[in-house]
Amino acid sequence: MANKQKSMYCCSECGAESAHWAGKCPSCGAWNTLVEVKLDAPGGIKSGSRSFSAPKPKRISDLDISAELRFTTGISEFDRVLGGGAVIGSLVLVGGAPGIGKSTLLLQMCGSIGPEGRILYVTGEESERQLKLRATRLSIENENLYVLAETDLDKILAGIDTLKPDLVIIDSIQTVCDADISSAPGSITQVRECTMRLMRVTKEQGITIFVVGHVNKEGSIAGPKVLEHMVDCVLYFEGERSTSFRILRAAKNRFGSTNEIGVFEMVQDGLHGVDNPSELLLSGRPENAPGTCVACVIEGSRPILAEVQALVSSANYNASRRCNGLDYNRAAMLLAVLEKRAGLNVSGCDAYINVIGGLSLDEPAADLATILAVASSYLDRPLGLDLAAIGEVGLSGEIRSVSMINQRLAEIARLGFRRCVIPSHVRDEIKSPDGLQLIPVRNVSEACAAVLRRE
Repeated sequence: MANKQKSMYCCSECGAESAHWAGKCPSCGAWNTLVEVKLDAPGGIKSGSRSFSAPKPKRISDLDISAELRFTTGISEFDRVLGGGAVIGSLVLVGGAPGIGKSTLLLQMCGSIGPEGRILYVTGEESERQLKLRATRLSIENENLYVLAETDLDKILAGIDTLKPDLVIIDSIQTVCDADISSAPGSITQVRECTMRLMRVTKEQGITIFVVGHVNKEGSIAGPKVLEHMVDCVLYFEGERSTSFRILRAAKNRFGSTNEIGVFEMVQDGLHGVDNPSELLLSGRPENAPGTCVACVIEGSRPILAEVQALVSSANYNASRRCNGLDYNRAAMLLAVLEKRAGLNVSGCDAYINVIGGLSLDEPAADLATILAVASSYLDRPLGLDLAAIGEVGLSGEIRSVSMINQRLAEIARLGFRRCVIPSHVRDEIKSPDGLQLIPVRNVSEACAAVLRRE
């Protein structure tokens, strides 16, 4: 009697597995994300005993870590996110929306790496001619760069065994398929099994592999969300297509710090790293315009200044709230605190909050700058181009301290700001930079009175 084909269900949002289908994922709570995954009997658990030699555990003190070497990608912002360069024998996943610039960045990396290593670029979405045209546009010249237009995983692995490259780029994992699996390319089963085989090649042969994975705005397409637990490093490429700025963020890194970011600018000849993102993001600020304030946030180990803009106008019927670059629920909380603790009637007004440059501010240190920007727009009084604000706002209207405040103040002073609103109670010892006036405040009412007084 033939073995029946069994199936299980996998969540495309978090990767959790379930024996039965449900409308809601029991792990992450997402709706309509459980996808059927068929398990063939030959690839399942085999009956009978296996013969193998017992593994011998090693003392942790006897393990050798000297072989964990890094190599530079030739792109400083890329190296920063990776923790100082790519680790030999690591599997790196680069995720992001289609067209955001993932392939451009990796192809530029191929041209920036020195000629001492061989590189294999496996393209499953473009033909060899298309890749050559893009390389010509980006002025990519590397004699040790080899191209393979293939989607069959067995042929790809055979090409790796023949060429013996030092670096492999798979673009993208959604197009690669294993002939032994009946699922279509891009399905959860194909993506997971193909990545597992690539992982074995990485660890056994010491080859560094970069895998490209596409996600949509909800992150529900099979790819990065399913593979995050398998790979060594997860990088997300973020940014709006309408803006020229791109942010490369490390969501997971087994060989370095997480939440490190690299800032790029998309220009005609490719992506250019931005060494000083604060200065670039603050360029073009309007003079004597109400509703704008500068916040200093920490991205990884780098302080970045971001301009928060607010527009408050009277509502004709129901008040409207719109946020871009700031969490909507947190913005609504800050508006309620501003009305209750500072006496500004913003509940009957339309409020629009925007972060310039396409940044997403998820750190509480930007609360005070958001409060001051909204108050400035409501009162129609400018704060001035020389003012910045740092602090977290609580529900009682108190201004709380934030971490790494001295690094933030140093960055604010370096860019020419002369005033900065800070919490009166700080956990660290303040080292005031020369030429920077500190304005300590205890609550939002004091903050608004200190910088928005009538002339």
